[in-house]
Amino acid sequence: MPANRPSLVRPLILLLFAILVCGTVWVVGVIALGTPSRAVEEIGPPAPGLDPFQSSLLAVYLLARQDALDTPAGLPGESLEVEITPGQSASAVFADLEAAGVVADPILLRAYMRYLGLDRTIEAGAYTLRGDMTLRQIAETLQSARPPAVVLTIPEGWRREEIAGALADSGLAVAPEDFLAATESHPTTYTFAALLPDPATVEGFLFPDTYHLDPDATASDIMLTMLDNFEARVGPDLRAAFESHGLNLVEAVTLASIVEREAVHPDERPLIASVFFNRLAAGMRLEADPTVQYAVGRQPDGGWWKRSLTLDDLALDSPYNTYVYPGLPPGPIANPGLASLQAVAAPADSPFFYFRTVCDSSGRHVFAETFEEHLANACP
Repeated sequence: MPANRPSLVRPLILLLFAILVCGTVWVVGVIALGTPSRAVEEIGPPAPGLDPFQSSLLAVYLLARQDALDTPAGLPGESLEVEITPGQSASAVFADLEAAGVVADPILLRAYMRYLGLDRTIEAGAYTLRGDMTLRQIAETLQSARPPAVVLTIPEGWRREEIAGALADSGLAVAPEDFLAATESHPTTYTFAALLPDPATVEGFLFPDTYHLDPDATASDIMLTMLDNFEARVGPDLRAAFESHGLNLVEAVTLASIVEREAVHPDERPLIASVFFNRLAAGMRLEADPTVQYAVGRQPDGGWWKRSLTLDDLALDSPYNTYVYPGLPPGPIANPGLASLQAVAAPADSPFFYFRTVCDSSGRHVFAETFEEHLANACP
């Protein structure tokens, strides 16, 4: 057994040496940079329960790096939407911030938050963090999450009243009537504003999409978010294509809204658009049922799109009734999605002037060149 004793000497010496070095660093740091009271004054009081040795080491380190605490923590042009889940470790949060370029020195951030105890009080929830924030600002921000975003999905082909109704069930504190009032405004900053019908609403430009909204968003905030999305998604190429077919932006959205309400299957959209283009070119009325449904309005069951139209409905005196009035209606009848807008921008090249639903409940349509063919395609 005595032969094994020398093997324990070296580890013991290394351990004693490490303790001596750490103790020396501690003592030298405290002497060089002042007592812990300086750290309390310039960094803040250490977290309760932090042992004095660790507190002093962190204080020495933070005082030496104090300038870095008050300069941009990362790349000024970078930002990150952070979703911190309950139980997520501080290390994982810091790693995400470093990977996104928001924090260049996660070690310093961790030391700062550890010293103050802020690493234990990171709140689960959503944050927006930017590279031009200081480490102090990021640490403070991580203590108070904003409420989770409200997810609102607007399907293609809804009219604004349907969107307003969905707000009541979404968790947003916006009354349907407030949203309707907001969407009757005239947003002059948008490219389509001068072309809107009178009285002006933004029907047709409330872009269908899934939105992540601030729980405190107002009716105007929601409307503007949707309009901004429209402006971003309907770009110069689409608008130039509309003009090549002789349509201004509001006319193109109006036609796309009719296509949206008529089409069930995506592949039929360009063909349906071609029928309407052909009818317009020939001076024929569009005779589109959705325009009558829009004019008829809300039904006793609460729905907005009457399923079975009567002869009286088809004779309704409304500028939106394309059985009565030629050309396009004054404005959109719904809010079309991108696919229907693209169908108007690039309609199929077809000889068809008519279409009707196939009698098999598939939602597909059969197309015809003549009225006689159209009659022959009727269900038995």
